[in-house]
Amino acid sequence: MMGSGEKILVRFKKRWQLMLWIEILLYALGLAIFIYFLFFKLIFSIITLILGIVLLTVFIKPWKPGLKKVSSYIDQYLDVAEYSTGLLLLPENQLSGLAKLQQHKVTKQLVEKINTIKPPSHLLRGSAVMGLFVSVGFLVYQFHIVDYIQWSQHPEVQPEKIIFKSKDSTTTTQRPKLESQLLTIQYPSYTNKPSLKTSKMEVKAVEGSRLSWKIKFDTEIKSATMESMGNSYPMKLTNNGYVRTSNLNASGFYNFKFTDMQGTSYASDLYSIEVVKDKSPDIKVTDLKQFTTFSYDESKRIAFTTSVTDDFGIAEAYIIATVSKGSGESVKFREEKLNFDSKVLRGRKNLNLSKNIDLDQMNMEPGDELYFYIEALDLKQPKPNISRSETFFAVIKDTISDEFAVEGTMGVDQMPDYFRSQRQLIIDTEKLIKDKSKLSKKEFNFKSNELGFDQKVLRLKYGEFMGDESEFGPATHENTEVSAEADEHDDDHDDDHEEKDPLAAYTHDHDNENEHNLVDQKEEKDGEKSNDPLHEYLHNHDDPEESTLFTQSLKSKLRQALNEMWDAELYLRLYTPEKSLPYQYKALKLIQEIKNSARVYVHRIGFDPPPIKEDKRLTGKIDEVSNFRKIEELQLPEIYPSIYKTVLRIEQLISNKTLITPEDKLLFEKAGNELAVKAIEDPGKYLKTLQQLKRITEDRAISSSILTEVQRGLFYALPELKSNPFKKKVLTSEINELLLKELQIHD
Repeated sequence: MMGSGEKILVRFKKRWQLMLWIEILLYALGLAIFIYFLFFKLIFSIITLILGIVLLTVFIKPWKPGLKKVSSYIDQYLDVAEYSTGLLLLPENQLSGLAKLQQHKVTKQLVEKINTIKPPSHLLRGSAVMGLFVSVGFLVYQFHIVDYIQWSQHPEVQPEKIIFKSKDSTTTTQRPKLESQLLTIQYPSYTNKPSLKTSKMEVKAVEGSRLSWKIKFDTEIKSATMESMGNSYPMKLTNNGYVRTSNLNASGFYNFKFTDMQGTSYASDLYSIEVVKDKSPDIKVTDLKQFTTFSYDESKRIAFTTSVTDDFGIAEAYIIATVSKGSGESVKFREEKLNFDSKVLRGRKNLNLSKNIDLDQMNMEPGDELYFYIEALDLKQPKPNISRSETFFAVIKDTISDEFAVEGTMGVDQMPDYFRSQRQLIIDTEKLIKDKSKLSKKEFNFKSNELGFDQKVLRLKYGEFMGDESEFGPATHENTEVSAEADEHDDDHDDDHEEKDPLAAYTHDHDNENEHNLVDQKEEKDGEKSNDPLHEYLHNHDDPEESTLFTQSLKSKLRQALNEMWDAELYLRLYTPEKSLPYQYKALKLIQEIKNSARVYVHRIGFDPPPIKEDKRLTGKIDEVSNFRKIEELQLPEIYPSIYKTVLRIEQLISNKTLITPEDKLLFEKAGNELAVKAIEDPGKYLKTLQQLKRITEDRAISSSILTEVQRGLFYALPELKSNPFKKKVLTSEINELLLKELQIHD
């Protein structure tokens, strides 16, 4: 009995410890989810989860509850235990009779009442803390608070005061002092970035940002302007100083200028403006082949996932699918816009989207093709950036359609579904002759007769091009069961088979028993033609000689081919395929000639030289031949001409130690404009040179050290010259050549 009571206490202890572990997991999991919403790094969340579990385990100590603590807790919260739960932990041989009775009673009460109490834990508090962490993290992510903090907490920098220098170095008046300077950058609203205020005049901002400069002097001045890329913009006077506002659209350089009340001009150094382009969304498609084919009887589904990322947020993402039906000129296209299975959350910077396309639901049939690609738009205004993925293809195999490829150059495509060409008949006939020894006589005769039937079908099909309406018409009255007639004819003429050819009645050349009637018909028709004045302009389908898809030259060849097919069929019906082969080859040759005649050949266009007079040919006289010679010197456009001239001019100023003239200032200004165009790509590399070059254009007396630095900076800005190919002259003599030959011989 004591053992069962102790087991109850052990189970209660395990429940207690389990609930403590769950409490620890709730705290740590909530903190890990919060970290994931902040940084979107799974590794950070896993590390936070592990560290949280370790620290909370040390603090809460889930292993601490023991059997004595469990016994005390049950005695405190369960009245029926009568504070005797500790008896369950003692061995029975150490108890008195009364104690044993009490132990038995407590055990019985615990079995009935143990489920009415729960171990002490704080699961509700753990769930609340976890929910709080998750809610705060979601709000931080939804309202981009992290981005706001990152962009608002810029590192503290020492303010760089704008230094103005007078253009006239001899002035003795006291110059106005700059009291304050401020640059305000208002980023586009779609970026969700807060405004930035700084005293640093170097600008690096997103395209479309609004820039506002404000400078204030301690005394009154006449005017203040801003110069940028050769243009001058006046600054507006307000209560707080001079203000200039513009939208950021292109990179460049700028500086400030002002004039005091005495008319003295002052100018500042150059400052760079760098535009950060809004990148287009990046689309990556996984788990999808570019070409996918399906059979008609299999499941036709395309499942894939797409990852879309953007620097400031995604506005929309969808699939453009195009279904093509038919082929050739009858092809039809149907375009559809498909949405992803998962919802596209506007403003997210990272999206993982999935899609399952069912081709059956798109009403696709065998032979249809599907082309689709993913398109994504970002939040840029007024015109968003659009990106699209590569195109993917899905095709349902068409196993029903059969393309005509037997006689592709004939006039019309009237070939049946089952059709043997003349070349196939020749191959089958040669195979039958080769396998004659392996086949029985009955089987050999059956296959030979089948080939004769195929030859008949081919002959009748070509007969349709001659205008034969049926196999019983005038042009094909011979199409009967030749083998049966031949057997009957042999029985009737057994006596005179030596005097007459047994095949005379069946060959095409001797089939002239009714020839006089045919001649009369022909003469009758010729008379009708001569009496009919419209005969030359009509196409008579009743006459097979006139009803044809070919010209007269092809018609005669086709009639010869039909004659050869007739003889080839006759010998196949008579079970002599070896005699049929020559006629089949002749028919194939004629068919090939007809096909080649039906082709269209395009004349190659080339140079046709003028004809040469016969009396001038091969004489070798070129007195009247005049040569044409054109001499032209191609000059490459000069790159950075002002910079080259400035480098030379600075060298002269350094050597002669002369003052800068107004013409030099104009030259230096042009060189500065050329350098500014190059410096837009890399402002930090050429900014100092531009500042010094600007200073040179404003002062007449400049030290040689500054001129040397400017000259060095301009040298680095110039592109490297490519060496021109030239012929190298080597002075040689006869003695040197002899020496080289001797060295080669004895080498």
